[in-house]
Amino acid sequence: MRTEPVRGHVEVVCGPMFAGKSEELLRRVRRARLAGLEVEVVNHALDTRHGTGRVVSHSGLGVDSLVAADATGLLDLLQGRSPDLVAIDEAQFFGPDLVEVVDGLARRGIVVMVAGLCVTFDGRPFEPLPTLMATAEVVTRLTAVCAVCGADAAFHQRVDPATVSDALSAGAEHVGGTETYQARCRHHRDAAR
Repeated sequence: MRTEPVRGHVEVVCGPMFAGKSEELLRRVRRARLAGLEVEVVNHALDTRHGTGRVVSHSGLGVDSLVAADATGLLDLLQGRSPDLVAIDEAQFFGPDLVEVVDGLARRGIVVMVAGLCVTFDGRPFEPLPTLMATAEVVTRLTAVCAVCGADAAFHQRVDPATVSDALSAGAEHVGGTETYQARCRHHRDAAR
């Protein structure tokens, strides 16, 4: 006897800073809400640039969100609930445990959209995004515009002299805008301003 297929799956929107990841996530959230789907948006607690409880793009688009400090906290927010879509922004800060949480939600029939940085400011893979990209049904990799030459930029570089020693550590010092980071192409990734 055939059963109806479960529609849960994983979508990843990734790229460097200033590529429009949050904006794309918000576009998909708006479309889902227009379709009458139940949507929950979750942002990481480290992102307080526009106050807590908001996902806001660099262009100023925003929506209210739930806030979690880690993957377990995200799962706790959804305890006993099964929205049609869960949209997670700043996924790089949730750490490697996010992979199992996202997989579990998708297995329950929930569409999970994850947006975040896939590279650190020094050009290394930024987990959990590379693993999520490998296991997702849909991956959208965006580029920004290189601040030096205008080419497609797959990287971003920290230009603030108060540099963090470990680009892979998740901390509030990784949250910033044009005052701290610039999008860069491969050829200008290590070039001075």
